Amino acid sequence: MIYEERQTRHERVISAAQQMLSAARTAPKAKGVDLIECAIVEGDDLKAVSAHLQQMGETLGRGGLLRDAANILQGECIVIIGTRQETMGLNCGHCGYPLCTEKPDNVPCAFNTIDVGIAIGSACAIAADLRMDSRVMYSAGLAAQQLGLLPGCTAVQAIALSCASKSPFFDRVRPQPK
Repeated sequence: MIYEERQTRHERVISAAQQMLSAARTAPKAKGVDLIECAIVEGDDLKAVSAHLQQMGETLGRGGLLRDAANILQGECIVIIGTRQETMGLNCGHCGYPLCTEKPDNVPCAFNTIDVGIAIGSACAIAADLRMDSRVMYSAGLAAQQLGLLPGCTAVQAIALSCASKSPFFDRVRPQPK
């Protein structure tokens, strides 16, 4: 049996994405409290994220969103990572309020957001180790969050993945909104 590289590309990218989910899950968390949620988005769901990004770009007149809408479809999938919100009770002031009890509900605990960043770093390290093309995209993460792909989560970020002879996630051209 011969497995030609192009015929197995999608499966290899999904396998890498699955390993990235493990890295995100096992990344260190504030006080050891795991509020991270993560998933792989492909196929019709990826097209829905792209369509939502396209709509956002047109509505807001932002070429970067239009670029990212097209760009995520050049890859195989995105990994999304977000956090449920829970105050850590450290009274650290990083959120802008001296005490956790003074923080409004709509202001995230800084440690929840930091945990997302650490999980993203761990996941991207796996992508790099596996020689996958990747790019962290706040835009695709925001679209996924607005579509409710990680229910109850905020600070959702996306990592676009590809395995091509040239990364589609660099040397990108920003289209001008109409």
